[in-house]
Amino acid sequence: MLQRLGDVCRTARAWLCRVPSAILFAFVLVLVSSPTFGADVATTTDPLTERLRPYLQVLSGQQQEFEIRCRAEVPIDGNAETIQIRLARHDRDLFDLDLTHRDYEARIRHRTEGTALALPKHNVVFVGRGQAAAADSLSPAGLTQRLVSTRTTVSTYLPLLAYPDASAVTAALKSLAGITYDAQASRGRLDDSATFAFEADGSLVVRTDEAVVTLAISTANATPAGLDDWPGMKHSHVPREELERTLVRGVRRALEILSPSKVLTSPSQRERQTDHGRLQWIDGHRVVLLSGSPEEIGRAHGELLADEAQACIDSVLHTFGTVQTIRTGRWFRHDLDAAFARLSPHIPQRHRIETRAMARALGLDEDLIDSLNVFPELFHCSGFAVFGDATRDGKLYHGRVLDYMTTIGLQDAATTFIVAADGQISFANVGYAGFIGSVSGMNAEAISLGEMGGGGEGRWDGVPMATLMRRALEECRTLDEVMTLWRESSRTCEYYYVFADGKTNRAVGVAADPDSIEFIQPGQADPRLGDGIGDAVVLSAGERLKTLRERVHQQHGQIDAEVGKWLMSRPVAMQSNLHNVLFVPADQVMYVANADHHHPAADRPYVRLDLRALLHSIGGHN
Repeated sequence: MLQRLGDVCRTARAWLCRVPSAILFAFVLVLVSSPTFGADVATTTDPLTERLRPYLQVLSGQQQEFEIRCRAEVPIDGNAETIQIRLARHDRDLFDLDLTHRDYEARIRHRTEGTALALPKHNVVFVGRGQAAAADSLSPAGLTQRLVSTRTTVSTYLPLLAYPDASAVTAALKSLAGITYDAQASRGRLDDSATFAFEADGSLVVRTDEAVVTLAISTANATPAGLDDWPGMKHSHVPREELERTLVRGVRRALEILSPSKVLTSPSQRERQTDHGRLQWIDGHRVVLLSGSPEEIGRAHGELLADEAQACIDSVLHTFGTVQTIRTGRWFRHDLDAAFARLSPHIPQRHRIETRAMARALGLDEDLIDSLNVFPELFHCSGFAVFGDATRDGKLYHGRVLDYMTTIGLQDAATTFIVAADGQISFANVGYAGFIGSVSGMNAEAISLGEMGGGGEGRWDGVPMATLMRRALEECRTLDEVMTLWRESSRTCEYYYVFADGKTNRAVGVAADPDSIEFIQPGQADPRLGDGIGDAVVLSAGERLKTLRERVHQQHGQIDAEVGKWLMSRPVAMQSNLHNVLFVPADQVMYVANADHHHPAADRPYVRLDLRALLHSIGGHN
């Protein structure tokens, strides 16, 4: 239906695909720690070595005072855009990093007494004083190791960047990276992907089919500005530890997303077990089985998915959070905390206990994890339910398409949870490590649910959408009970849903906001959705809705599991398609596909999961 976050998603995609690459390059230059090697004493007549020497001296840490400017001309959303970066390193601890774009501008100032992030287009500067935790400090000493993890292929090149012998580095680049160089023309080529040239002033110009990047090194300004020297700008205090952690982890996670190593693309499929929980893999799909009290379930969640939960948290809070802060001029964590303060009175105590137990198992701040668990308030997507005369066998098939930002790497944390909580209906939740709410799920009573976001962002005086979804899975045995739960609950924002009951072959579309709720019955015409289709509920938006309706009409009477998966294929699913699920609630079976780093979920294989069998394996059917 309505896309509440269209602008945010487009902005995030652009920044994550283009801007962070430039930011990361600049930050890698900042890594210049105190030289641990001697100067490049090797003498050479290799012309490429002599041309690269100034850049290699910066990268290896031999030169601690410098200014480097980068001008990148790149396509963003089909338009040619210019991004400029200036990095000035003044001494062992002091540096300035400025990033300028037509629509966005950010400046980082690192000083001994504190760190500042200024957003001139919003006339605000976030200032943090005191000490930052060593693990996430922006201090130049050892910064590379904090910015570059083994989860990115960039880590492969770190030893080369730090090596002080320019001739050896040049030889390695020629051998390993396929660089060729024509000294007379001052031009070279990197395989077939890029060309580079050195201008008369010594600047380096790199060209690809899509982008042109120009780098120039000079002497740094000898008199850096003070930490608080931002005339006319509003100052906002953020703890220095939080400010630097956001930037360091945001960049580190962005590198992992943009250039993932096999640690992420081919994760270990070792099964693990703890009290009240088990992690297993089914056809390459991560499945976590949890049972017991809220405390026990939360603890097992954190113990089994520590790395995946941290990656998910870094994606949301630090990578997306940095983009959102620059876009809005508001500190993202403050917005999350403010939303949670309004939503928290409507969250069941058992969910709060579970979330906080998970936070303790992860060794993270409980308040932080509380706030992060309202992030799904931003989701939006497509869905359908078909049954009776619309299907080959009369069964109900419920398709759910989650179109959300694959660009922030949530696919690395994709997990299907099978939950048997004490005193609650057991259920399957297709979700993400670190989050306990639901956006796609089916319970042991053959109830299935999927949501689609609409408008109304900021109307948060009610039950969080993902909490309401989970409550329905835990508490409702019939479609009527689900509908009653929605009618009687305080609701947030604007959402659209498809609810289904495989026991009775009933389904309903839902349009709900804080003030009203409307149930759209199968076959019912609606001005937003078009003419009704017999024994079908079909929800989406724009051309995706048109295509989905055409497909349902085309296959009406012949729809089964395979056709149901085809209904959700591109272009019904967007490029940002994070996961697809086809529920067959009467059989207690679902088919799940998750995106990877190169393909949307719709282009990935589906995995068949049998809820009844999985619950039997933990003795949790209730």
